[in-house]
Amino acid sequence: MTKMLLIQPTEEMSKLIRVELNENVETRDKDLEHIKEWLKKQPHLPDSFDDLRLMTFLRGSKFSLEKCKKKLDMYFTMRGAAPEFFSNRDVTRPETRDVLDLIYIPPLPGLTKNGRRVVVMKGKDKDIPTPNVAEAMKLVMMIGDIRLKEELIGVAGDVYILDASVATPAHFAKFTPNLVKKFLICVQEAYPVKLKEIHVVNVSPLVDSIVNFVKPFLKEKIRNRIFMHSDITTLYDYIPREILPAEYGGDAGPIQDINNTWIKKLEDYGPWFKEQEALKSNEALRPGRPKTQDDLFGIEGSFRQLSFD
Repeated sequence: MTKMLLIQPTEEMSKLIRVELNENVETRDKDLEHIKEWLKKQPHLPDSFDDLRLMTFLRGSKFSLEKCKKKLDMYFTMRGAAPEFFSNRDVTRPETRDVLDLIYIPPLPGLTKNGRRVVVMKGKDKDIPTPNVAEAMKLVMMIGDIRLKEELIGVAGDVYILDASVATPAHFAKFTPNLVKKFLICVQEAYPVKLKEIHVVNVSPLVDSIVNFVKPFLKEKIRNRIFMHSDITTLYDYIPREILPAEYGGDAGPIQDINNTWIKKLEDYGPWFKEQEALKSNEALRPGRPKTQDDLFGIEGSFRQLSFD
């Protein structure tokens, strides 16, 4: 039996999370019904989403019905507008396998003291070729979709640990501004879990260039929550050691084991991902004007390329 991948919050922590997400146990079912009715009336959106995922969208919108509608619309729209992230979602494909051989991207099983889920991203070796960046981003969203199904109670946001120990200029040359922008719009505007903090460990001068490159695409709140750790012990002020992998002085076992469990989970979900592929907006049926790539992502090519000294 695979070990628990997403430890759910305790009852006590759930109460804290509900306060953070503005969740009222008395009124949430009424809110859910409202969103279901609204979805049925949108000719361009699928309405086959289950209650659990819709509730996660309500939580991610702090139970603002208008924000929730906007996020759901964006979620389904992105699934059509960014096929490089949302089509051919099959981890047995060689292109995807290659990425899984080169990087770790697992969410950790435990939660922080304030009910946040932690995701680690780390390359395995600096001498390896750069993975296909769009495929790596696709895997992040696939894990996001599994979490939409499995985070039963919701979490108070996501925390990312980016390990720059094997980052080289050659790796980052593949991160084009348009791709990064598209990915961050998906993460910040189409998924209901809020990005709360970014922690960069094993920093180097290269990291400053990368962070400055990504900052314009991040919401201002997040720009102010990027923390650089030149010493791993300062990470423990934010993330308890018991939920961190062994490589970071934690008690959660080797990152390879956590990652392998996620790969197995992605394989098990293969048929489900195939089924979900049709779940996207039909822009031809959107009331008013269909959304174009320019509406969603801005004018192509208007960003400077990433350059390293």
